[in-house]
Amino acid sequence: MSKLSIVARLKVKPESVELAKSELVKLVAPTRQEEGCLEYNLHQDNDTPEVFVFYENWESAAHLDKHKESDHYRHCFGTVGSLIVERSLQKLTCLE
Repeated sequence: MSKLSIVARLKVKPESVELAKSELVKLVAPTRQEEGCLEYNLHQDNDTPEVFVFYENWESAAHLDKHKESDHYRHCFGTVGSLIVERSLQKLTCLE
């Protein structure tokens, strides 16, 4: 199976930027330790601080699905979920 790349974009309420950032940052370290995680990076938009972007690479879609069931993922989005006003997800297949 081909490597799977993810670009996930979240926009949170302007008044919730610091809380969202704090919670999203906590997700990075444990996710990087997950089986099948090749790369997991969190970014914040320089011009629009309420926009966060994850760039991820996974060995397979099954590994990504397992990530979404992890305790740290569920905790993070249980906290941040109500702060999100826009969300998009691109699933990309690496061609090289």
